[in-house]
Amino acid sequence: MIREIKSSPKLTVTELQQMVASWGHEVSKTTIRRYLHANKLFGRHARKKPFLTHNHKRKRLEFAKQYWDFNWDRVLWSDETKIELFGNKCCKWVWRNTRAEYAEKHLMPTVKYGGGSVMLWACFSFKGPGNLVRVHGIMNALKYQDILKQNLVASARKLKMGRHWVFQQDNDPKHMARSTQKWLTTHRIKLLPWPSQSPDLNPIENLWGELKRRVQRRGPRSLDDLERLCKEEWSKIPLSVFSHLVKHYRRRLGAVLLAKGGCTKY
Repeated sequence: MIREIKSSPKLTVTELQQMVASWGHEVSKTTIRRYLHANKLFGRHARKKPFLTHNHKRKRLEFAKQYWDFNWDRVLWSDETKIELFGNKCCKWVWRNTRAEYAEKHLMPTVKYGGGSVMLWACFSFKGPGNLVRVHGIMNALKYQDILKQNLVASARKLKMGRHWVFQQDNDPKHMARSTQKWLTTHRIKLLPWPSQSPDLNPIENLWGELKRRVQRRGPRSLDDLERLCKEEWSKIPLSVFSHLVKHYRRRLGAVLLAKGGCTKY
């Protein structure tokens, strides 16, 4: 049974019971759970991580090596996220021991954005938070460019980034659209090359988690209330949180190197 679990950790106790029965043995679910626990295998939520191909892993490794000594204080980080009005508690269980949390077979692959909710765009640097704005309707390339026009340079100036700052965005199609790239070039925005499927390399993901926890504690009652609380709580996150994330960025790169380009705990 242990061999089967280790090769297929998403098997349920019922499925295991049926499997054992096919071998000619009748055992209870309690006995199966007790046996698994004795072998240090416990039911845990499957961590959600993007699916990584061999090419994705290779690009992530190249990024970690190339930018190991980069000055991350120069970077203006950005991303979009969706925040649910009442939260999202959907999860998947897997059998694993306590040290195999991020093994690929124990992860739940995700795709971007998964409804009442608001879509947000924000940016930040080691100096603190940039602008946070709500995205109304469907985010396409033109709407994304409009957000950049109103918030990108304004945020860099607010954060006193100087003249040599670099903009980070992921490889979402609206970010990579020809019209978006043309806008960035026209406005002389220098981009940080980014490996696909790498939210764990973007420290803003930690800030999204912090923001969602803060907002849900305040119990928003409507989407407008949710938007208001998001903006309030974004501005209340201590500056030390932003600086700490950037100061220790190399740890993320080290984790990618150790994982040989695979998923990390971040």
